[in-house]
Amino acid sequence: MSYIALRFDAAATLADAWSDALLDAGALSVDVSDPDAGTDAESPLYGEPGEPVAMAWPLSRVAALIADAMDPDTVIAEAARALDIPVPMVAMTSVPEQDWVRQTQAQFGPIAIATGFYIVPTWASAPDPTALNLRLDPGLAFGTGSHPTTRLCLEWLRAEIQGGETVLDYGCGSGILAIAAAKLGAGRVQGTDVDPQALSTSRANAAANLVDITFEAPDALSIRDEDIVVANILANPLILLAPALSARVRHGGRIALSGILVAQSAAVAAAYARWFTLAPWREDDGWVLLVGMRSA
Repeated sequence: MSYIALRFDAAATLADAWSDALLDAGALSVDVSDPDAGTDAESPLYGEPGEPVAMAWPLSRVAALIADAMDPDTVIAEAARALDIPVPMVAMTSVPEQDWVRQTQAQFGPIAIATGFYIVPTWASAPDPTALNLRLDPGLAFGTGSHPTTRLCLEWLRAEIQGGETVLDYGCGSGILAIAAAKLGAGRVQGTDVDPQALSTSRANAAANLVDITFEAPDALSIRDEDIVVANILANPLILLAPALSARVRHGGRIALSGILVAQSAAVAAAYARWFTLAPWREDDGWVLLVGMRSA
């Protein structure tokens, strides 16, 4: 089955309405993007932390995909009639049938975390079968190893786990940090997240990696003093969670906090100062990993 792609520009105030109208008229999918993407005039949709968030591009590129058997003029005319606006100038291109799953998978290959340490999708071959290979597919839960905050945590776990430690991954997402800890030799590993989808994804990923990890909601976790607590969330939640996370670490145990911009590190460290003296372990692309040993 082949398809026809329809593309035209619309005012930001009409982009969402066009999307709904085109879907109602029979479009299989609709995408809205920046018409200046890839040029010096490209506009970011989201602001930096603390800055106002733009909700749409001033001029939006609307792209709809329809079946080849459909009449594109009819689809556009019906959508315009529903909005009670004139039919726009539309560019039309033919899109041949493709294996969309294979095309998507081709965008995601093994990720090198460090020498001899890889995150490998299930459809890809491991670059080095003798290396530490975590099998993990991109999915609904955060954490594939591609983001600096996740890489920092993975690198720290590899450097710090000696074997037999108890580990809690707080805000586990895909379960990647808990799985890495288990494969690195941790003795007992738990993971927790407020998102039920993250918990189910983490359990499936742990099974795929042949590691035994308990994943539970925060209120279902057993009360234990852990050797290591790692949390890759964001600065504000980490600040709010300071008493709860600190209580999970045994005296002399270690904590590793990520999801923190360098400019936010002082505020996060201050929130944990009652229990830890947190210090930057490493920075990556503006993000920092804070670590410390519990002394109180």
